[in-house]
Order: sequence, then C-alpha cells, then structure tokens
Amino acid sequence: MTRARADEEPKPISSSSSSGGGTAMRVIVPLQGVVQGRGGLFLGSVIPCALFYFLQLYLKRFRNDPGDPNDPSSSSPTQNTASSAPSRSSSSGQLTEHHGLPRSLSRSLLSQRNVGGPACVSGRVISILKAGETPCDVGSKQVEDDPYDEVGNPGGVIQLGLAQNKLSLDLVKNWLAENAEEAIVGGAGSNGIAFYQPFDGLMELKVAVAGFVSQFLGKEVSFNPSQIVLTAGAAPAIEILSFSLADSGNAFLVPTPYHPCFDRNVKWRTGVEIIPVPCRSADNFSLSITALDRAFNQARKRGLKVRGIIISNPSNPVGNVINQETLYSLLDFAREKNIHIVSNEILAGSTFGIGTEEFVSLAEIVDSEYLDRDRVHTVYDLSQDLSLPGFRISVIYSYNNSVLAAAKKLARFSSVSAPSQHLLVSMLSDTKFVQKFININRERLRRLYVKFVAGLRQLGIECAKSNGGFYCWADMSGLISSYSEKGELELWDKLLNVAKVNVTPGSSCHCIEPGWFGFSFTLLTEKDIHVVMERIRRISQTCKSHS
Repeated sequence: MTRARADEEPKPISSSSSSGGGTAMRVIVPLQGVVQGRGGLFLGSVIPCALFYFLQLYLKRFRNDPGDPNDPSSSSPTQNTASSAPSRSSSSGQLTEHHGLPRSLSRSLLSQRNVGGPACVSGRVISILKAGETPCDVGSKQVEDDPYDEVGNPGGVIQLGLAQNKLSLDLVKNWLAENAEEAIVGGAGSNGIAFYQPFDGLMELKVAVAGFVSQFLGKEVSFNPSQIVLTAGAAPAIEILSFSLADSGNAFLVPTPYHPCFDRNVKWRTGVEIIPVPCRSADNFSLSITALDRAFNQARKRGLKVRGIIISNPSNPVGNVINQETLYSLLDFAREKNIHIVSNEILAGSTFGIGTEEFVSLAEIVDSEYLDRDRVHTVYDLSQDLSLPGFRISVIYSYNNSVLAAAKKLARFSSVSAPSQHLLVSMLSDTKFVQKFININRERLRRLYVKFVAGLRQLGIECAKSNGGFYCWADMSGLISSYSEKGELELWDKLLNVAKVNVTPGSSCHCIEPGWFGFSFTLLTEKDIHVVMERIRRISQTCKSHS
C-alpha cells in the first residue's frame, strides 16, 4: 500500500457549492493530514469531502433561515407564521451572520436524541406520592369543589371531617374589629411587625401564653415562658418533637384511634415509625397500660427501637379524657422503659365537662411532684382554643434543655409571623375577654354536642362518651354491608357522594373496629343539624333495606 510522505502537501480541494463552502472546508481539510497517516491518500481526500457535504446537507435541512429567499425549500412568510421556529430576540438583526452558515436559535440545537429522561425527585417524595390520597383528602377536595351553603348551594357537600371550631367565631370577630389594628400596629410599631423576630417566638407572647394556659386549666399551674417554643401550628410542633426525640427508623407508640394527620406529621420528613396501640369501644377507647406494654414488647421483637409515646388528651377524635390515675401509670411506664412522653393537648381549652371525668393536664402532675421531667413534652394549640386555626400558632412546652435548644433552632422552618404574634399578645393580655370566651365557648360546645348526639340517637346511631374536642365519634357499624374496612369505606363513599356529607372513617384513624366515624359538629349551626340528620337518615334507610 502506498503511504503518503510526511512532507507531502495535500492538494487543494475546490468547491463550487457556495461561496461559504471555502470557509467550512478550511475547518475540515486539515483532518486530511491525520487520516493520510493511516488510510492513504484516497481516504485522506474522500473522508473530509464526505464530511463537508454531509455538513452542507445538514445546514440546508435543519439550520437555514426559514425566511431566506435563496432557499428554495423555504415557504412564504405567510405560510411560516403558524409553523415557524421560536421567535428571534429583538437584537437578532444586529448580529453578524456568515453567508453560507446561517445562524439559528440555541433551542433548535437541542436534539431529542440526547434527552436524558424526566427530572428526578428524592425517594422521600416518591414514597409520599405512592401513598396516594386518603379518604380525608378526597372528602376535603369535594367540599372545596362543591361547598354547602344554606342559601347559595343547599345541595352542596357539608364539611364534617375537619377539626375546626366555628361556634364562637363571632366573639373573636368582635374583638378583632375593635382591637386588631391597635394590637398589630399600635403597640409594636412598624419595626415590630416588619423586621425579623426570634424564630421561636416573642418573649412577650410566651409570657402571655403561659398565663392563658393557666387560665383555661383553671388551676394553679406555673408555666415557665423560657420553656416555650412557638410554632406555626400543631403539625410542625409534633414533627419537631419527633425529630428531636427519635432517629429515622425508631418508633413511637400511639394509642388508636388517632387523628389521621399524625401519620404525616410524625413520619413524612423524620423517617420515624408509628406503632398503633389498639383501644376498644368496650372501654370507650380509653388508654390501657397493658396494651402499651404489649405493643412495646412486640416492637422490640421486630427490632424497632421505641423512643416515646404520643398521647392526645382529650382524645382526638373520640373526645374522652385521660384520668389522673392513668397519667401517673403512664409516667411510671415511660420511666421504666426509658422513653419519652409527648402529650398532645391541643384541645385542652375545648373541654365541656360532660361525664364524671375531669380534664387533667400532664403538666399539672409534672409541676407538682414528678421528678423525672426531662422525658415529658406537651403541645398546646392557641389556634384551636381561640377559634383561630388560620393563625396557626401552637406551643411546645418541654422541661428538657436539649430538646428546647434544638426546637428553637428548628422553629426557623415554621416560625409564626410577627403581626400574628403581636395580635395574640394583645388578645391574651385581655384576661376579661379570654375568660368570657372560654366560658361561652364551652357552653356552646356542650349544647351543640348534646343536640348532635341526640339527633344520631334518633336514627339508631350511638356515640362514644366525650368530654371535649370537636368530634362526635359515632358507631355506624349497623349500616355497613360487611364488618370490615371495605364495608366501612363503602358506607363512607355513600355518605360523601350520595348524602353529600364528608366525615372521617375510623380506618383513617387506625381504629381496629370497623364502622366508626368522626363527625366534626363544631362546623355546624343548630339549624344545620336537621339538614345533616335528614341526609344521614336517607342513607340509613337505604342500607337497612339492602341488609
């Protein structure tokens, strides 16, 4: 085979395809010398020429200006209007363009062959999305799309699945109308509401909160403002405590039924697990230390490290309270197992005293005599107690300095707005209004609860005994087609889509007995009760006729 000598100069190659061809050839022809060293004169000449013509074909087909009059394949400006490439920038006319190598938009250079697939998200997000929508999500969406209104939309969906108190909203509205502007702007000044404030809350509000909690408890309980961390709602308060007390893969014992939000607040971002501790209707779903011990031992056999217990007092959604004897036993259990207790008392200010059991805060026992305080943490919720859920202000109260230090840093992700804090400082400092609100709100809660329970009883539906909170926990197992979660969800679907009443099914609260439902009666007026009962009656008759 003939080899080209190293000093042999390549023959010039001419092209008549266009005047710009020479420019492109000057880029490609030097490759000839590289190829000649291995492939000989023939390959060294042919390959660069082939590359050149392929380049010309590519430029003519994909990169020519659609409006180039020299391009016979380009259509008229009118034809190009609807199907042209993305419009040029305003400065495109000022740029120099080499003849023969037309300029194109950078977006047109992106080849579909180089697409790397969809943008990825974290495994945490994927696990959340896989969980799908819960019945609570579905019901809330339908209420949002078709909300009931006595005048404007009497056939809409009635919301009874949201823990929110509207019964005493008029008292709050009146106070805000008279005091809001002065409370937010007057006392604080522009600097007080416009500038950064401590993430864990203003000390003035912490002092006011300590007085408010003592006031609605109605007992001589001392609360230290320096042990308070304020958060934007109960959800971040529970999450911060979960993050502070347990590592990913650890677990909390939680008596059932518990509010569906716990599954998200405790687990989603912390990676902490929940071990449901079943409570039964035979005991009015009361907490049992025996059941706690059984669940603790089972978790240990599964290799799970239990770091604490989360209780709700009053229970949410059942509404019963934990008696003092059980609280002492709970403290002894936590000390024996070397675990923490999180007492979720967000409805403590919404007790209404039906029955013999009186509400006792865990803070009362710890304050009086309990020595091992570092393992006790309490959550209160001003939003619920004051009918201000939109303000989203909750309280972490802890005796553990390490937990407090961590919570103060973590509160940066859920801090309360400065205007809201200044408004609540003023409201809580108005002790006359606070006492009036507590008394009237409790009376209204009691009256509406009694009427709602009586209405269900007339339909043959009994309720668990409640001393507080916003829910009526009703036994509708007599109306389900089969004594199972499937039968319960079928009834829930009929209530939502036929009766147009959104309620919380017991399975969403991990209740082990099918057929229990939560009705948030505090979203109703007394006139609305008749409408709800009539809708439930129609479903009841339909279910009984098919049984």
